[in-house]
Amino acid sequence: MLFNYRYSGNSQVYSNASSAGISFAPDTRRDPTFFVGKLHKKIAFREAISALHDVVVSDLRFKPKDKTAYKEWAAQQESLWLAEYMNGFDTKAADDRIATLKNQLHDISAERDRVMGPFYKARKTYFDYLYQKDRDAWFVLDPVISVHPDEMFFECFSQDESTYGKLSANYNVFKEVNEFECGTTNIDYSAALYDEFQKIRDYKETDFKIDPGGFQVQTSQEELYHEVKIDLPDSWVRGFLQVSSAMTLPAATFDLHPMDVYNFCSWLRRFKEKKGPRSIRFILEPGKPVRAIFEPWNQEIVCARSLYTGPQSREIRIWGRRRLLILERLIPIAKKFTVHLTGNGLPSFYIADLGDMQFTLGLSGWTANDWSRAGQFDLMAPRAIVDDSAKLKVFADLKTRWMAKPETIAHATSLDKATVLGALGIYTQAGKVIFDLHTGFYRLRELSREPLPLDDLRFSNPEEAAGNKLVQEKRVQFTEKDIPGVGLQLTGTVKGSHRVYHPVITIDADERLSNAHCDCNFYASNKLYKGPCEHMLGLRIAHAQK
Repeated sequence: MLFNYRYSGNSQVYSNASSAGISFAPDTRRDPTFFVGKLHKKIAFREAISALHDVVVSDLRFKPKDKTAYKEWAAQQESLWLAEYMNGFDTKAADDRIATLKNQLHDISAERDRVMGPFYKARKTYFDYLYQKDRDAWFVLDPVISVHPDEMFFECFSQDESTYGKLSANYNVFKEVNEFECGTTNIDYSAALYDEFQKIRDYKETDFKIDPGGFQVQTSQEELYHEVKIDLPDSWVRGFLQVSSAMTLPAATFDLHPMDVYNFCSWLRRFKEKKGPRSIRFILEPGKPVRAIFEPWNQEIVCARSLYTGPQSREIRIWGRRRLLILERLIPIAKKFTVHLTGNGLPSFYIADLGDMQFTLGLSGWTANDWSRAGQFDLMAPRAIVDDSAKLKVFADLKTRWMAKPETIAHATSLDKATVLGALGIYTQAGKVIFDLHTGFYRLRELSREPLPLDDLRFSNPEEAAGNKLVQEKRVQFTEKDIPGVGLQLTGTVKGSHRVYHPVITIDADERLSNAHCDCNFYASNKLYKGPCEHMLGLRIAHAQK
């Protein structure tokens, strides 16, 4: 998917003995979005924006060892090893032959190095330059920034698409706000900015600017712009769209003291596991301190300062725990960390309360289990058939407010809450709305200037496409039962190609899939870790279309 950006100059941070300034260059092709003010919470902002940078550059995917050089050496040595093996037949002749071959190989290697040396040197110099001087070319996409009436927030994804970062800052972070225009835009971002951020000091007056004019360079009275074209994989875009849906999943929520997070990070720094399981087991008992067991050592860390206040006991395991080290830099300035665990092997969210700022770290179930391929959590979000007029009413009302809760929109538009949730879910999947986990608001945030190709992004996996096809071919039948305090239970029969399947799903009061099971092979192998199977999806779609 090709994205075109047009920046006026480059984002820059300047610093001298008495003052500093941050100037972000936004995408001038989008509607004007700008903000001009002076930073008040300088150190906290520096640490938070640096943690966001750690998300941008994070890539914990397995990188196999490069054995190319060894294989080339082994191929060269093969003739020598063979000669040594045959040495027993004629020792003197073999020794003479080996010596001759060694001399010939030495001459050939020397000639090869002479011919290829300049190429290898130039290639190394190029990659060193690219990494040191233009490191942003190694990254995927510039961060997205949104300016709202009550706050501004930055969003980004890691290179391995398994980690989501969001930094929200209300206007108390600034001691002087000159002007701003609400909207969403991409900002020009480079690795050099990170080094400049480290120069922000509390004693320096620091300007903060997001200007549609950007940082301008004048040459012969003409403004110079630079065009950026980024060909993004569909997985990146789809993953970004699914984050908000993952945030709406039912979750076990509790607060952690910063020292508890420090203890987690300290253990991960001190010890490196060599075998599985590589998980953290959270033991949650009402009224008791949260306990975390680090496997495979079974080391228990008791969070004595953090009590679990949930209604029932739970035990939840999460994987990909080394991504929690991103939170290290926030520990000294955080008041608390609010944790949202959606289930075993399912996404988890960690919200650092920085006073007037909140840093949200979203982790997929595993480091290799990114949001787009195995995290099919948009499938669990509210799904309803909403007519166009209702959708337009909901979007128009949200556009006037910029952020609102479903109840507020339902009251203003005279629509029922289920219809509003369905419309908001549709706009979330279209990249026009995001769910704010910290406040519970749905916020207006249009991910791209042009409408996203939803036909290409609609079915993120074969199960969803197959479920839709089952409904179209009228192979799904179901009965429904309302269970007080739990939700609506759907029991169905789905005619497959070779047999009949019997999915059962439970939809809670917020139209979310809270429980499900099926007798198909997909569910037996994956449970809900990879999202619902095609039969569950067909059952839900059929119920929505009745």
